[in-house]
Amino acid sequence: MDAFSKLPEEINHLVSEFSSMPVVGDLGAGLTQYSVWLLIAAIVFAAIILTFAKRQALVPKGVFVNGVEYLIEYVENDVAKGVVGTEWRRHFPFLATIFFFILVNNFIGLIPGCKPGTGAIGCTAALALVTFLYFVYYGCKKHGVIGYIKSLAPAGVMFPMNVFVWVIEVFSLLLRPITLAIRLFCNMFAGHIVMGSFSIMATLFAEPLLEHFSAMNALGALPSVAWLAILLIIYAVELIVAFVQAYVFTVLAAVYIQIAEAEGH
Repeated sequence: MDAFSKLPEEINHLVSEFSSMPVVGDLGAGLTQYSVWLLIAAIVFAAIILTFAKRQALVPKGVFVNGVEYLIEYVENDVAKGVVGTEWRRHFPFLATIFFFILVNNFIGLIPGCKPGTGAIGCTAALALVTFLYFVYYGCKKHGVIGYIKSLAPAGVMFPMNVFVWVIEVFSLLLRPITLAIRLFCNMFAGHIVMGSFSIMATLFAEPLLEHFSAMNALGALPSVAWLAILLIIYAVELIVAFVQAYVFTVLAAVYIQIAEAEGH
């Protein structure tokens, strides 16, 4: 099949399009296409929140206001109250901001021709680093710097085992921003590569029919229908994944905050 022979080259081209390319300046000091889409997502996010605040009333009206309010209450009840606990009010603005910002980025990336800010490891690393600094700051604020460092080892463990456990906990602490960044990046990047691959296959099989109509070309284009059907299914799954990844990132941030502020392990 001529379409399959062209596939490796097209896939390589697809992957190269997802590499960070400078739009302004260079990769050392400038804006990549992912940075631009991250800024666009920030503007869209701000517009959503400002519009919601303006339209909010005692009795919510309209799909937009009710939808945003539902998501806010979801983060409040399921994440902030459910995970952080009694100190949830202090951390709710941060958790809600992280959730909505990632969600908006993920959904923008699903619009044909757009790229998610969360599709670049540099962007997800920045989000993970902010989260890391946030929960470490509140851990130090709650226990003091020395107290927080000591709290990494579980209480009641005898020497020298407590030193061994403390080293493991420090290593685990430093891994948290790395795992947060990689998990979000890999899920968003992989999903777009898969969608792009099926889109390419649908196009390659239909290409001869579009160039010249014949019974043979029409028969050869039939697999495009299957590829297109699979693409639509994957797209629907990616809509769910976009929400799930925003939720998982936020829940893990809440867990790390709760651990940092806990009286003892």
